[in-house]
Amino acid sequence: MKLVNLKFSTQVHSLLKDSYEVPYYSHERPPYPSDTQSNEELDRAIALSLAEDHRREGPAQDLEDEQLAKALQESLNVDSRPRFGNPFFPPHVPEGLLGILQCDRSNCAGCDQPLGYGRFLSCLGKTWHPNCFCCRLCNKPISEREFSVQGRDAYHRDCYKELFHPKCEVCHDFIRTNPAGLIEYRSHPFWNQKYCPRHERDGTARCGSCDRIEAEDVRYHRLNDGRKLCLECLDTAVLDTKACQPLYREVLKFYKNQSMKIDQEIPMLLVERTALNAARESEKDGHAHSAETRGLCLSEEQTISTVVGRKPRMPMGPASLFTEPQKLVRHCEVTAILVLYGLTRLLTGSILAHELMHAWLRLDGGFSNLPNDVEEGICQVMSHIWLSGELKNMTSSGSSSAHSAIEARLGEFYLHQIVTDSSPVYGEGFRRGYAAVRQFGLSRTLEHLRLTRDFP
Repeated sequence: MKLVNLKFSTQVHSLLKDSYEVPYYSHERPPYPSDTQSNEELDRAIALSLAEDHRREGPAQDLEDEQLAKALQESLNVDSRPRFGNPFFPPHVPEGLLGILQCDRSNCAGCDQPLGYGRFLSCLGKTWHPNCFCCRLCNKPISEREFSVQGRDAYHRDCYKELFHPKCEVCHDFIRTNPAGLIEYRSHPFWNQKYCPRHERDGTARCGSCDRIEAEDVRYHRLNDGRKLCLECLDTAVLDTKACQPLYREVLKFYKNQSMKIDQEIPMLLVERTALNAARESEKDGHAHSAETRGLCLSEEQTISTVVGRKPRMPMGPASLFTEPQKLVRHCEVTAILVLYGLTRLLTGSILAHELMHAWLRLDGGFSNLPNDVEEGICQVMSHIWLSGELKNMTSSGSSSAHSAIEARLGEFYLHQIVTDSSPVYGEGFRRGYAAVRQFGLSRTLEHLRLTRDFP
């Protein structure tokens, strides 16, 4: 799993800003002198005002008035000059107060209408009517003093969290931040399924075929040995030995087409996990096995419990499976091929391709005592070749059904598992073998293995 630390940063801005807190601060026209007032009376009022100004105490009072007007203008962030002229300002208003009393003639960034008189918002480098500054998600006005920004769009903080804060795909809760303030979650390397770290420790089940973790609102099918399958994998799961025989013959035909025909009839059995693990412990082949064994090539005489039964009629119904003992008697270097039951058709086929390569190497007689990474590596190469061919056939058939698309995606996942395996035996062995086969071909690579017990 990938550990992703995502810094969840929310840009917080101070929002509401009042405009001109001065007289005539509304969307109405400022008061004007009465239309019936005569010019003579107006002139007399202006003359009296000027016379009163001359009676003030000299330049000190003039300087004080000028500083006061300038401070008012700067605190209100307005220009003292009219931007588009002032045909509506009362003629008796002193020139120094024009910037304070004029309305804002710029347009709102939301509705593109003039701001006019009244309150407005100044944020994100623009000015807005209060009802025009809206959340990008819910389209409702943002009235809080703090909001979040993504790109050039503004959001309510709750809307931003709903849209951008990652949610766990298992419990569907917002993924919590760790003590460092980072959102920490696990992400599947192929399916990109994001989930809380705690689900790796709380016993949440995974699909035994595709490794996807079980969500709380989805129920996986439980097999007899305790494993679970998602419904997509259950659709093509191979659940008993008889049902697997056609697939087994297909993989044998694949080896024949590679000029690697296996003449010996080798029994193939589907078994439960406990039986497979017991057979692995009894098998003394000196080879390393993966932690979760899904297939085994036996060369010892053993009695194995094979799986017999039929597929459930309903997705969540019982599988009607039972086991019966079958004695395997050694007639050659290979006694049987064992495969874990309940895996998808493509995964079962890739395991058969892997185990049959072990059988071919033993039956040929010229590949004894290969190093573990070399033998497991070339077996993984054969599995990869078979899977790639199956996916190519799906593409060339032109099938566009949802079933085919799901199966093809699963096949891509199995290829991904082979290619990205980090183990020194299976992973590094495959990469060395795959590089050799691509450069020299399969036949020359096998001949080199026969002579040197190593990849070219």
